[in-house]
Amino acid sequence: MRTLSRRRRIIALAAALPLAIGLAACTEAPAAKVAGDTDAVTHGENDRVPEGAAWTQHYFPSAPGLDGEEVELHADVLLPDDLAEGERVPVILSVGSYFGHSGEITDEDWTHAGPSDRFADLIEGGDLFDEGYAFVMVDLRGFGGSTGCLDFMGDGEQADVAAAIEWAASQPWSTGDVGMYGKSYDAITGIVGTVLQPEGLRAVVAQAPMWDKYRNNRSGGVPRLPLTVAVQTYNEIATLEQLPDDTERYRENAAYEQTHPECVAINTLSAQTADPASPYWTSRDFAARVEGSTTPLLFTQGWAEWNTESEAMEEFLANHDGPVRGWFGPWDHIRGNEVDEDGTVKTGREGWFDEVMAFYDEHLKGVAPAEDYPAFVIQDNTGTWRAQDSWPVVDATVDISLEGGSYLDDGAEGDPTVDTGNRFVQTSAPVAADTRITGTPSMTLTSEGHGNLMAKLYDVAPDGTAVLINEQVAAVTPGEVTLEMKAGDWRLAAGHALAVQIGTIEAGPLSDWIDTPSYQRIAVSDVTLRLALQDPADDVEIDGERAQYLDSYLAISTAALPPAPATFSLDGAEGTTP
Repeated sequence: MRTLSRRRRIIALAAALPLAIGLAACTEAPAAKVAGDTDAVTHGENDRVPEGAAWTQHYFPSAPGLDGEEVELHADVLLPDDLAEGERVPVILSVGSYFGHSGEITDEDWTHAGPSDRFADLIEGGDLFDEGYAFVMVDLRGFGGSTGCLDFMGDGEQADVAAAIEWAASQPWSTGDVGMYGKSYDAITGIVGTVLQPEGLRAVVAQAPMWDKYRNNRSGGVPRLPLTVAVQTYNEIATLEQLPDDTERYRENAAYEQTHPECVAINTLSAQTADPASPYWTSRDFAARVEGSTTPLLFTQGWAEWNTESEAMEEFLANHDGPVRGWFGPWDHIRGNEVDEDGTVKTGREGWFDEVMAFYDEHLKGVAPAEDYPAFVIQDNTGTWRAQDSWPVVDATVDISLEGGSYLDDGAEGDPTVDTGNRFVQTSAPVAADTRITGTPSMTLTSEGHGNLMAKLYDVAPDGTAVLINEQVAAVTPGEVTLEMKAGDWRLAAGHALAVQIGTIEAGPLSDWIDTPSYQRIAVSDVTLRLALQDPADDVEIDGERAQYLDSYLAISTAALPPAPATFSLDGAEGTTP
């Protein structure tokens, strides 16, 4: 039915083309039409509207803002342009900060208003409108055409997520079945949806999300630079000027942050809260709050991420009770389908949109997938892909006792081959067979002194070359401290050793912690390293190429370590098996 209607339109356009060319020669092109609440606009009327879509704008309420006033949210709705009256379609929804008509992060010099093209790749790659889906973009409070103060994914923005899902599910053109889609900030809103489970939510696709904002932003109490940069960035996005030809209502709402300067001040100051037990951070601990959720989830996560890192991912997956599928590998802050200038997929694995649409078809339409997709597809540091039914697969969990030592907390980078006194290193005996370190390593120790501590794990080759596997930091005071590292997946080749470095937070081009050294000597004792190990011999390899970022990661993460004693062994270490 849709194919025939498209064909009729093509024939009509072809017949009218000579007349259109003649008119264009003697008249100026009309101004692009801007959608209202009821007037739908197509690509022919506004070239910012995707082909095959009809664009309308809508407004609906959310929870009150900081001033007690009701927040009004704005939505750009894209429906198939040949949707029959009374026909209903499932909805793919994205809720976030990047859908302002003038640009995602900065003014993009658009000449006229129109819906954001942030997810044009999904629209085209998933062929959304021919496949019978609506696509809806909702501005969080403080962004785009919505009123209210932004609150960095707090209670207010979480209320917006719930309101957006329930609104999309209740529209006359909606079947009531909603799936969420996003990357980075609008992937976090998908994670929020998974936690809250509002009426109508059927599935979530989240690329490069955060699982717990505290652990990502403050790393054991030490603030990370992305926290400061993110607060400033989103404050600037919230105050972006919108386009003069947009509707009056949209422009008035968009000016909210500019007329309420307290919004930026409150957002900036609130994010400085250091106590992880404060309501500010516990409300943003999605890994803890997802317990009991059954919402199906498809996610991507790079273990070499520099932005939305993999802290708390394993906890989130363990607490989540619904179906989960994931792509996990050595890439940075990218989308599942992202390609380079030559069209090569950066993850190394083709088929992202095929899997996404099969996922939505299954959970929003009840259509069984034609292909049996693995639950998890994973690439480790060797560049090979494997499939698993769950993650992590753990053959043994080992607790390794390490020797203590002391270091000067001076924040200096120093020469890695020289003992500068601001760190100490010890290594394992070489492993007898390939051994994968999977899951989330952790370290518990007792410290004496006040300052900051960094723990690093290295893969050491027989020639002494070392590659960073994992790292984490913490603010320490006298007493016991536990560092939970990032979730990862690393294979130690036979003959390689594991090195453990404990010391100051080293300065350097790759360090993004905002470190304030104490210049105290800190003694460390009672050190226990907990590792989850997996035998790669059981891998089920699947097709896929080496992720593009892997070689860059290996290059920037390779160092020479000072000679260190072999004080422990992974082979035969005391541990437990599942």
